[in-house]
Amino acid sequence: MKAMYLYPLLLACFLQVLPLSQAAKKEPTKSSLASRVEQLTDLSNRRPVIRLNGNRFRDLVKASPRNYSIIVMFTALESGRQCAICKQASDEYQLVANSYRFSPVFSNKLFFAMVDFDEGPDVFQSMKLNTAPVFMHFPEKGKPKKQDTMDLQRVGFSADVIAKWVQERTDTQIRVFRPPNYTGTVALLMLTSLIGGLLYLRRNNLEFLYNRTAWALIALFFVFAMTSGQMWNHIRGPPFVQKTQNGGVAYIHGSSQGQFVLETYFVMLINGLIVCGMIMLMEAGDSKGDAGKRKALGIVGLGLLAVFFSLLLSIFRSKAGGYPYSFLFR
Repeated sequence: MKAMYLYPLLLACFLQVLPLSQAAKKEPTKSSLASRVEQLTDLSNRRPVIRLNGNRFRDLVKASPRNYSIIVMFTALESGRQCAICKQASDEYQLVANSYRFSPVFSNKLFFAMVDFDEGPDVFQSMKLNTAPVFMHFPEKGKPKKQDTMDLQRVGFSADVIAKWVQERTDTQIRVFRPPNYTGTVALLMLTSLIGGLLYLRRNNLEFLYNRTAWALIALFFVFAMTSGQMWNHIRGPPFVQKTQNGGVAYIHGSSQGQFVLETYFVMLINGLIVCGMIMLMEAGDSKGDAGKRKALGIVGLGLLAVFFSLLLSIFRSKAGGYPYSFLFR
């Protein structure tokens, strides 16, 4: 009889203990998530871009569950790694993180972090990364998809482009605030002072202001600068060059929507040589000069025009996919 009363009593105790044990199992997960968010918030308040090593990356980025998104830049900033663009990309990334940190949209739902190869080589190995820099978004739920890796080859890595990509992945709009740069203002003041001083010293002899050749050279330089894309560089701030996925360096941007600073210098030089070829051809057409000299000018001018126009057309063809025409160079 005692056993008949004992079994229901044990069953009741078991049913009461079971929910408590389940709650105890869930409690560490909640406290762990809250601890991670608190740690990330504290680190972000100290430094907008959180430096991660292997252990921190596994604890704060890869651990689940998560109720926050985190943007991670994988880079190699040590000079011995010979990453030509990592420092530039890091500066632009830091600019976005600073803008977010001191903006009204700052919250504990989005964080910015960085993993340097020398601080977390195991992270690069686990993520199967063999190049740098790489920008990756780790969403609140699930694993990163293809769209969560920023396509640097196509869009570059300027601060505005990074902020736009972050908005697409997280719905968080970040307005980039660049620190004031007085280099252009100082250079303009120095140039104005130099020109003013030159005019003052030669105030009694200003015939050089009527020199057509000097004004023509100034006009040509201005045209070359504008047609090569220098104003676009000033507005968008593209990188000087860019590292390719196979470890090389790209001097020409692969898309018609972007360009590199060095690329604009190439285009400026090519345009100048094409103009030189045209001038030589026009001089060769002057019947008053020596016949041998005119013939040499014509051959050299025609060669310059053909070769460098073909090179310019080849560059355009590589940037504009599907363009069917070429001359001399593919």
